[in-house]
Amino acid sequence: MIRFGPSGNSTRFYDEGHAHTVEAAKWLKDLGLDAYEYSFGRGINISDATAESIGNQFAQYGVEISVHAPYYINFANPDDAMAEKSYNYVLNSCRKLQFFGGRRVVFHPATVGKMQREDAVALAEKRIALLVEKIYEAGLGDYMFCPETMGKINQIGDVKEIVRFCKLDKCLVPCVDFGHLNARTLGSLKTADDFERLIVYMLENLDFERVSNMHIHFSKIEYAKGGEVRHLTFEDKVYGPDFLPLAEVLKKYRLEPYIICESDGSQADDAVQMKNIYHSL
Repeated sequence: MIRFGPSGNSTRFYDEGHAHTVEAAKWLKDLGLDAYEYSFGRGINISDATAESIGNQFAQYGVEISVHAPYYINFANPDDAMAEKSYNYVLNSCRKLQFFGGRRVVFHPATVGKMQREDAVALAEKRIALLVEKIYEAGLGDYMFCPETMGKINQIGDVKEIVRFCKLDKCLVPCVDFGHLNARTLGSLKTADDFERLIVYMLENLDFERVSNMHIHFSKIEYAKGGEVRHLTFEDKVYGPDFLPLAEVLKKYRLEPYIICESDGSQADDAVQMKNIYHSL
C-alpha cells in the first residue's frame, strides 16, 4: 500500500519535547503517517542495539523504515579503492537496515567529475552491476536497493540513467526525487502531463511492480543554473514542484509507492499534506 512519511525528525518533533528517534514512531502514527527515512548521510554511526530498539518501536506502530546510505557514494570514481568504499557504504547501510526491520536502501549513484558524461555513466553502470553481485553474495538480495535521481546537472541521476541502472537486476528499485528532477531541469515539472511523461517512461522500461513500489522523495527545492541549491518547505510559491499533479498521476496508474518528504524542517507536516491531497482525489 502507498505510504507517506518524513526523512528524519521535524523541527516540531523536537519543539514538542522529544529527543530521540525511538520516540518518533508513536509521534508519526498519531499524525497518520506510516513511513520514515533514517539518514546515514554523514556516516553509519548507530549501534546495532539502538537500531534494533528503534526498529521494534516502529514495528509496533506500523511505521516502515527505509535508510539513506552515505552521501559520498560515487560509483563513477575512477579510483577502484574509492569505489570499494562505495560498495561497503551500501552493504553496511543494508546491514543496519536489518536491525531496523526495513526493506529499502536509498543511495546516490555517482557524479560526472572530469569524465565525459557517457563514460561516467557507463562506469557507474559497471560498478552497480558489481554491487548487485556483492548484494547477493552477502545474502541481501531480498532487500530493495534504490538508486536516486539527483538534483545537480553534473550529478548522474536523471530518470533515464536511473532506469538504465535498475534494468541490471530486480533488486534495484528506482528512487525518484521529483524535487531533484524539477531542479536539474530548471522547473520543468508543473502539470500532470509533465509528471506523467516520467511515469510512462518508467512503465515502458521496467516492470509494473517495481514502478508501482518505487521509492519517492518529494520536496520543493530552490535551483539555479547548475540545478539544486537548497530544500524548501511547502510554503514556497516560487520554485515547486507541487504535489497535486503527481498525486493525480499516481492515482491514474494505480501506483503504490513509498513517499518520503524532505522539506526543510516541516517534513512531517508536509507529508501529512501530501497524504491528504492524495486521499482527497
